[in-house]
Amino acid sequence: MLAIIAAVIFGLALLLDLADASLGSVVNGATLITAGLLCVALHLAGVGTSVRRPAFRRRR
Repeated sequence: MLAIIAAVIFGLALLLDLADASLGSVVNGATLITAGLLCVALHLAGVGTSVRRPAFRRRR
């Protein structure tokens, strides 16, 4: 899920760069690229994955 979010953020940063536009003084291309890289790093670290471990049942 984080990889998809990162792809969307990178796409938005690319469109803003190609259009030579900005979303204000705080949000610019570098901010979006940093946010995308953060999402990619979290995805590669395994954050947000839903790996469920099987519950062990005891026999009586």
